[in-house]
Amino acid sequence: MHQLVIQYACLTAIILFVVMLSQKIKIAYPILLVLVGLLLGFVPFFQGIEIDPDLIFVIFLPPLLYEAAWYTSWKDFWKWRRVISSFAFPIVIITSCVVAVVSHNLIPGFTLAAGFLLGGIISPPDAVSASAILKNVKVPKRLITIVEGESLMNDAASLVVFRFALAAIITGQFAFGQAAFSFVVVIIMGIATGIAVALAFYAIHRYLPTTSNIDIVLTFLTPYAMYITAESFHFSGVLAVVSGGLFLSARKENFLSNRSRLQGVNVWEAVAFVLNGIVFMLIGLEFPVIVKGLGPDGLEAGIKYSLIISGVLIATRFASTYGATIFTMFISRYITTADSSPGWKAPLLFGWTGMRGVVSLAAALSIPIVLDNGQPFPNRDLILFITFSVILVTLVLQGLTLPALIRWVDMPDRDYTISYEQQRQLVRKKISNLSLDILQTKYPSQLESNDMVKALKLRYDADMELLKDWEQEDGESRADVFYSDYRTIMADLMHQQRSLLKNLNKKEGINDDIIRQQLELLDLEEEKLRQNFMHHR
Repeated sequence: MHQLVIQYACLTAIILFVVMLSQKIKIAYPILLVLVGLLLGFVPFFQGIEIDPDLIFVIFLPPLLYEAAWYTSWKDFWKWRRVISSFAFPIVIITSCVVAVVSHNLIPGFTLAAGFLLGGIISPPDAVSASAILKNVKVPKRLITIVEGESLMNDAASLVVFRFALAAIITGQFAFGQAAFSFVVVIIMGIATGIAVALAFYAIHRYLPTTSNIDIVLTFLTPYAMYITAESFHFSGVLAVVSGGLFLSARKENFLSNRSRLQGVNVWEAVAFVLNGIVFMLIGLEFPVIVKGLGPDGLEAGIKYSLIISGVLIATRFASTYGATIFTMFISRYITTADSSPGWKAPLLFGWTGMRGVVSLAAALSIPIVLDNGQPFPNRDLILFITFSVILVTLVLQGLTLPALIRWVDMPDRDYTISYEQQRQLVRKKISNLSLDILQTKYPSQLESNDMVKALKLRYDADMELLKDWEQEDGESRADVFYSDYRTIMADLMHQQRSLLKNLNKKEGINDDIIRQQLELLDLEEEKLRQNFMHHR
């Protein structure tokens, strides 16, 4: 145990260094983590680390899915629900079938059931990889929404396929009608279970006397409760977490205090960052072990099979995206769709975002070593090798080239008629207008007699004055000029205020709780300044 703690501490330090390096060289961190993990797998100090699939499914997967669902826009998710649903379920089934047929005919002794097992493992793209890459390039919001929404939903579909294929191999029996019915039940009841658990936690947050710390701890318990409850009834734990997370995220202002929301964001970002880093590092670390299990005789054949199946996956995804585009153009004649003419750019980019990751890793490793009769699980080492190879190929090939492809395609954002900055200023203007109207109509006497209320009105007046003539004649933003001076002055003031507070804290007559509260207020002010300045650089 002592050795394991030291190993994971060293891994965490390496993860931090690799992520900092990825920011420096502008490469998505999942790619570098996998490659560095692959190198570390040959270092004797790290060779004792083994991945327990139950650890990934039960410990890692629920919070990672919940965090992704929590920050998914329900409005955008609902707008693109048909596209997301088509990629979450039908295309997972199509991909699994194609992989099953190809692998069955390509690999000697590979049964059709084993092919469906492999298809269920490698069919779902990874949300974390795609998000890490897309956030560093300029891309339409719709693409991010569809990619992240698809990744959230197709994990469940692929794991259901995996579960039925595994049962077929173990028992030697497969009834299509029963499997199809069970597939629908698992999905529907998984969603229902997630929402039911979400309602229970909503009531706890809303009606019990919680604090911000209690709220944050409850948010960590929530995904585990959803996942474990659903899996206990053999429903989809993944869909339970996703549906419950989306349900609670859309209502967070109703049951979480402002302090809980502020602290929760910081805590969840840090935890998700560490968990994602460990998972991608473990992918690379495990690969040498899988190669060793395959043996030198099977390595050459395994590489050949892996490259062919990786190509089949990429081609199937492209065929599916353009097929979905053609179907959308056809069906839009009869029903209202979010976009009746998607064009060729969106399917091209979407087709190239099929990087595989954590769910494929966990599913492959969860394959039992032996069958119920004591016989070795057929082709287990080869399935593991192909899975890890597909993850490496898609992450490195597609992950490294996706930013260049996005820049080359230069897809316009057709969903918004005005720029992000113009939208931001429009919202600010409406807020300032509303605030001034309330002050003038509801609190006229306070405006005359209360200096603090006067100062509040002056602040909104200044905002309105700035927003009236946003662009100067020479094209230079007035806000850029004002914010540059404002930020410099505010930074100097806050630095001096912190110094004063630290000096006051040395005196015996000042309670340090008061000093801490004032320092927290300065931190909030500095964060507000940073958020404003991000859009005026």
